[in-house]
Amino acid sequence: MAKITLFSKNNCMQCKMTKKFLEKEGADFEEINIDEQPEKIDYVKSLGFTAAPVIEAGDIIFSGFQPAKLKEIL
Repeated sequence: MAKITLFSKNNCMQCKMTKKFLEKEGADFEEINIDEQPEKIDYVKSLGFTAAPVIEAGDIIFSGFQPAKLKEIL
């Protein structure tokens, strides 16, 4: 299984839902809050995204709360 990274923001409902889903599934993931670590914003933009959450798991990268895609990476 690829390392899962969740790029989130403060006051982001989809971010909270994604984090809660990953925790409920017992996933091992790293959360990076781009409001608290603004140096990561350019990296997220380089992936082609401008809205949070962004989930990166190896070659699979997507945005938004998408339970079906989250299950695929677990």
